[in-house]
Amino acid sequence: MKNIFFLFVFFCLSTAHAQFGNDSQILDPIDWSASVEQEDDSLYTIIFKADIDPGWHLSSQKPVEVGPIPTAFVFDSTATHFELIGKTSEPKGKTEINPIFGVELTSFENEAIFKQKIKVLDPGIPIKVEVNFMVCDDTRCLPPDAHSFTLNVNKSGDAVVISGFTGELTDRDREMTDALKLDLEGFQPDIKENEKYLTLFFLGFIGGLIALLTPCVFPMIPLTVSFFIKGAKDKRKGLINAILYGFFIFAIYLLLSLPFHLLDSVSPEILNNISTNPILNIFFFVIFLVFAISFFGYFEITLPSSWSNKMDKKASSVGGIIGIFFMALTLAIVSFSCTGPILGSLLGGSLSSDGGAMQLSIGMGGFGLALALPFALFAVFPNWLDSLPKSGGWLNTVKVCLGFLELAFALKFLSNADLVMHWGILPREVFIGLWIAIGIGLALYLFGKIRFPHDNPAQKIGTSRKITGLVVTVFVLYLLPGLTNTAYANLKLLSGFPPPLSYSLYDKESGLLGLNIYHDFDEGMAAAREAGKPAMIDFTGWACVNCRKMEEQVWSQPEVHKILEEEYIIISLYVDDGELLPEDKQFNFLRPKGGVKEIETIGDKWATFQTLNFSNNSQPFYVLMENENTILNKPVGYTPDVNKYVDWLEDGLRNFKKE
Repeated sequence: MKNIFFLFVFFCLSTAHAQFGNDSQILDPIDWSASVEQEDDSLYTIIFKADIDPGWHLSSQKPVEVGPIPTAFVFDSTATHFELIGKTSEPKGKTEINPIFGVELTSFENEAIFKQKIKVLDPGIPIKVEVNFMVCDDTRCLPPDAHSFTLNVNKSGDAVVISGFTGELTDRDREMTDALKLDLEGFQPDIKENEKYLTLFFLGFIGGLIALLTPCVFPMIPLTVSFFIKGAKDKRKGLINAILYGFFIFAIYLLLSLPFHLLDSVSPEILNNISTNPILNIFFFVIFLVFAISFFGYFEITLPSSWSNKMDKKASSVGGIIGIFFMALTLAIVSFSCTGPILGSLLGGSLSSDGGAMQLSIGMGGFGLALALPFALFAVFPNWLDSLPKSGGWLNTVKVCLGFLELAFALKFLSNADLVMHWGILPREVFIGLWIAIGIGLALYLFGKIRFPHDNPAQKIGTSRKITGLVVTVFVLYLLPGLTNTAYANLKLLSGFPPPLSYSLYDKESGLLGLNIYHDFDEGMAAAREAGKPAMIDFTGWACVNCRKMEEQVWSQPEVHKILEEEYIIISLYVDDGELLPEDKQFNFLRPKGGVKEIETIGDKWATFQTLNFSNNSQPFYVLMENENTILNKPVGYTPDVNKYVDWLEDGLRNFKKE
């Protein structure tokens, strides 16, 4: 039964990062500022500075055929009180293959400074300029945005640049803004941070329990507890020392995550782009392969023996509380060959989720607590030591099973890189086929048909090992339909792990969607009321690659297409549509964080509509509604898993019928 428990909890730990989507939030990754330098009596240089959050990229001014809109500085071309001298200069930037659009693009990271020389012909008249821009990270682009500046030059030649909208909101502006607001009911916010942290702490705790069942840690429990209980002058002192020892184990693993907080403050993209960055995914693929070979017993991943020797000497010579700390540190170093790969899984799982270093600290805290608890508990209740199973060959069996699972999860990282780069080396059927091969290998090992270096040839195959082998065999049989081009190929229990159904060796072309789609909210909701159907609001964009993936790879699937066609009215609102609104529909919108946004295009309107009502400005973003103010379930973003998307649509239908 130990192996069955192990298989379950390690699967939970390694899939932790797949359980959290992006929080609903308004993303604002760039801050604009400006200053002015006077060259002579009438010649000035306006300096525009963009402070860009780590992980985000601002587009260059260079025109592109495919990609985000270029940055542009727009002056009034009809004005006669100034003239531009040359073009707006920009820094060199970084030119590379964009992971979203798959083409070579130039962009800026962290900071970008633009300069524009201008000759003032008539001081006293404000000179207005608007910067149009678009920012992307490695997985998405935000809708096009704009920021206004005003250059004021007085008669004596003194100049100043004012950032932001310099006018006043009119009653009409407020009325137009109010018209976009919905009095929403039924909106379900995303998982609260404390709930996420509790889940991650639990998963880290499970990882620590797994580490307890390894040959590097398990035999240390009775030895260490006996040392404290029997070596102390009195029972109370031994109990306190054992509890201190457990506390220091917990503290050491928590402290191991602190360097990532420093890294997070310098470059958070290193921590939160693992799930899409091909280089980092390949790195973790290789690391997991190394972990697997180590668990098979062909070599051990250990820290330098001099480290453990020094810590051991410190523990012996110092004594007291400091000596106990060095004893705990010695355990952490000596057991690294077993705990290191599990910590690597925790690292890869936590850092690929939103939250970065804080989530890692929470997980590491849970991991350290699980390792520390037995030393404290067995010191309080020493009689429990008699119930512990004896060390033996089963500990090596746990390590080898870990090795097979490390191989399986290594393929997930390789698959992530393959999907992003479209290499085509690991389509769904190949991925599942390799998992089947790994499963067969694990089953043969559990039944004693194959052995590894540290296995005892005379070791008997126990009942729990045979049962675990049968469980693995059943799992392999479950995987077999995934190799086919049938309805049974969609393995629901593994949704989100193999590549999507559309990333297949088989022909998955589905032709045109043929769906009736509205592009105006009011018009679409009127059609929904007339048809007696709920509406699906699809916040999308022309330059949104993940939106296209959803339409081509998820909406095109028969089970999704049927529901969308028969049960819903679809309203697709393009947040980057550049078509100008009629002049009587244009207005100024007061941003929540200050400043004013000029609503001039259709895209401006729908982007503002989304942020105003749903506190979200990323695409795709889907909302199921019964009418203008009733949301049927929690909105979702990019959901490439067909089964999850179907469940979400069906959940909305059930709630609609209840209403």
